[in-house]
Amino acid sequence: MKHDRAWVLLPSGRRLDLLQPDADAWTDRDLAISLSRTYRWGGHSRWELPLSVAQHSLLVLVMRQKMNALQPLSRAEALRELLHDAEEGFLCFDPISPLKPHLGEDFKSVNDRLRAAIATRYAVQPWDCADYLLHKQADHLAAASEAFHATGWSRQDIRDSLHIRIDPVVEDPLPCLDGMQPWEPWPPRIAAALFLAKLRELTRANGDVERPGDMSAVVEREQTIRTLATSFSRLFPVQERRTVWPLTGNSLTDTYVVAEANDGSQTAEGVVVDGQCDEDGAWDFDADFTLFTTDEEILVCHGYNCHVEIQ
Repeated sequence: MKHDRAWVLLPSGRRLDLLQPDADAWTDRDLAISLSRTYRWGGHSRWELPLSVAQHSLLVLVMRQKMNALQPLSRAEALRELLHDAEEGFLCFDPISPLKPHLGEDFKSVNDRLRAAIATRYAVQPWDCADYLLHKQADHLAAASEAFHATGWSRQDIRDSLHIRIDPVVEDPLPCLDGMQPWEPWPPRIAAALFLAKLRELTRANGDVERPGDMSAVVEREQTIRTLATSFSRLFPVQERRTVWPLTGNSLTDTYVVAEANDGSQTAEGVVVDGQCDEDGAWDFDADFTLFTTDEEILVCHGYNCHVEIQ
């Protein structure tokens, strides 16, 4: 018997109906966390952790940019690369490619509806033939490299068994994070934070993205958030009591913003440490809020008198 209710409860507390997905049913954070906990290669890995779809999505984006380093991707092109497998996070698993044709039309229909909802939510541009060929080249190159470095397939088996005719690259094009080795699968919390940071960068309403296909800015921002969390932990108790929320050093829970006075007289960057939240748990920037700034100062901002952009 087929049930007409197939929804999942997301980290935000929202519910997503997988059969009739609403494009407004999830938060960006929900998507990032879901993709960081959805694993490629059937969850198999030669490392301690499996490789997440979140990390794969960032790898494909960077590889696609490196195919033509002298011509930066547009923000729309980079967003399309980043979200090319986004529906897999909400499907709760990523079946290996040879299995997908055996799952039938019902699975394909659910997959297609989720993909359409994501395209609607983020205004993802459809592929044209030339762009899709370049995307698939980057995707296959990522797959070959993951199979060799992350999963442990031999070069010969990649060709003979996986039927991928592209040789894996040697150097990991993603940034090598502190304490980790090249090609090592990232822990879910790190993968989710970096995916979320890149998604926010590419979907901000205002401001240009200098290098949409590059990871440098989001990695640097995460490092800034970690540094601020360390500094915040060293505050005198009398200072710390002026805030409500302790910092964790990760953008999944720490919100890094740029606040600018409406008259342009003052700009401040930092992490929100106090304020009011809406029903989804997001900060209400129309009310007063408090920043721990990059100058390591505690600053109260009047939301009605400034413009705030989440970074």
